[in-house]
Amino acid sequence: MKTKNNNTLNKAKQRLIKAFGFTLMIVSLIGLESCEDTFLDVVPDNVATIEQAFKLRNEAEKYLFTCYSYLPLNGDALWNVAMLSGDELWIPPQDLALDSNAFDVARGLQRKFDPYVDAWEGRYQGGGPNDQFRLWNGIRHCNIFIENLEDESKVPDITQSERLKWIAEAKFLKAYYHFYMMRMYGPIPVMRKNIAIDAPLSELYVSREPVDEVVNYIVQLLDEATVNLEPVIVDKNNDLGRITKPVAAALKAQVLLTSASPLFNGNTDMAGFTTKDGKPFFNQTYVPEKWQLAADAAKAAIDLALAANHDLYTFTNASYNISDVTKRKLSITEAITDRTSREVIWHNTKSQANAIQVQCAWPVNAEQPDYTAQKFLAPTLKMAQMFYSKNGVPIEEDKTLDFSDIKALRGATASERFDIKEGERTARLNFDREPRFYADLAFDRSVYYLESSQADETKYWLRAKFAEPSGSDDVRHYNITGYYLKKLVNYRYNWGGTGTGASFRSYAWPEIRLAELYLDYAEALNEVNGPGNEEIFTYLDKIRNRAGLIGVKESWNNYSKNPTKHTTKDGLREIIHQERNIELCFEGKRFWDLKRWKKAVLELNQPIRGWNYKGTDEASYYQITTIFQQRFVGPRDYFWPINEQTIRQNPNLIQNPGW
Repeated sequence: MKTKNNNTLNKAKQRLIKAFGFTLMIVSLIGLESCEDTFLDVVPDNVATIEQAFKLRNEAEKYLFTCYSYLPLNGDALWNVAMLSGDELWIPPQDLALDSNAFDVARGLQRKFDPYVDAWEGRYQGGGPNDQFRLWNGIRHCNIFIENLEDESKVPDITQSERLKWIAEAKFLKAYYHFYMMRMYGPIPVMRKNIAIDAPLSELYVSREPVDEVVNYIVQLLDEATVNLEPVIVDKNNDLGRITKPVAAALKAQVLLTSASPLFNGNTDMAGFTTKDGKPFFNQTYVPEKWQLAADAAKAAIDLALAANHDLYTFTNASYNISDVTKRKLSITEAITDRTSREVIWHNTKSQANAIQVQCAWPVNAEQPDYTAQKFLAPTLKMAQMFYSKNGVPIEEDKTLDFSDIKALRGATASERFDIKEGERTARLNFDREPRFYADLAFDRSVYYLESSQADETKYWLRAKFAEPSGSDDVRHYNITGYYLKKLVNYRYNWGGTGTGASFRSYAWPEIRLAELYLDYAEALNEVNGPGNEEIFTYLDKIRNRAGLIGVKESWNNYSKNPTKHTTKDGLREIIHQERNIELCFEGKRFWDLKRWKKAVLELNQPIRGWNYKGTDEASYYQITTIFQQRFVGPRDYFWPINEQTIRQNPNLIQNPGW
């Protein structure tokens, strides 16, 4: 019987491998064999069979955690696709500091043979031994879990409410994994159920489905999940990161916002991209009603989040007396880095933000080794210019402030001492900026606050010229633009002195926070009604108020060279996009936003610039240098290529246009 089972399974494996081209995924899908001809699967708790995995509550819960284990590792710049695929951050060349495949995408090196950051095949995703076919495996485990939990003869020691909640969690994860793939590849196969090993070839050769059908299925899963999820996490010590109603509703809002956006809604660039029977993968007629669906979903998510006690973060936990200026900056950054932040709707506890803090932070003095605070995640000059002036409008629009010569030097006054070291000189660009600029970025001669400061005026200030304490003279770990990423580093970062390492306060990566939902809602409402809807300004101004800015209307009326900009749909769209780019910067959002807005072909074909990090004095350091000329080919680069080997192995798969 053993030989018979082996032969049967080996034949099935060969058929599936030919059909999908997902070699390792399918081998794992089929599992191991036994004399009882039982479908077997090895899960992390070493439960050997599916039958055993669903005998008791304890083992079933471990299987649910297997479904969670495929969540992306976004708290590490090496694995967060959007961190280094776009134009927000730049790192040293020759992969000295970080061998990032996403950075290869940013440098225009993507390829259809063994694509970089290939979520379809699961390569370069940070999964270790489970790296291959990572998300498809995650979907497979979700299907197995849902199928078995829906059978009420299994897991007899679980309550009915808990059974429904766990099924809902698995449905959410299944929806999220499909959405992750859709955002990267556009049309994808929808794996509603796992394919049986004895299925005919016609079922094994999966096909990609039109994006609207993919979206409808994802939304269906999320609607089904939301009904049975808990509104809040009660046991935060053990269950933080588990999916709640606000999380599912927030993801639905993001899915529908993506579906309504130009890349997916009436995208005529994809007119010739069809299924084998001629059905367009992308609807060719713009559907304005999609924006109403997105707006409704965002508002529903906001209401659920507020009912669950989520709110915009305000810093109140100071151990020492600090200025209101510093408290404002900590309200901005700790919204993300405070592990208890109520602004974060979905904490991805699968990915702790440890590595990324090391990658951002800089040595606090000359004695601290660079490898303990590597400082190589460098915001680009473009991002530094994107933040508003202190008057809450773009620097090129401010009629009261002159930013025409951004590299002109100026000395900091006593009134500026909480942002820039009093008496020190830095570039014009670094003066008269909004609080988020000083909260999120550090730069030569800027002041920064750590809990060990005990006072926020003079102890820590950044000296960034080439051979200075936080300069870029290290051979591997150096900052290439002259701007340092402060936003993602918890203020309790500390270095204990010679012979010790740096310590960082860990936090779970914030996948979705309330401010993003406010921006989702404002964007969708503008596309539906334009600026006549006052709720747009209400929600934008909530975010701006926390950031220390006056409202949109007041800012543009009083300070902008284009005072009527907010009165038209097109003008307000630009304002919303910039507000989003600022508020969500360096959180892995901009890259996907530029794509769904179809702005990537403009923004990602511009030069990457920074200050001359090799400069040893003011004259040489404050020179604008071009680091790299980006190249983005549209419409090809809006979506990832499918590995050409996979295309050859499955005749039903159609490659993305341009590849």
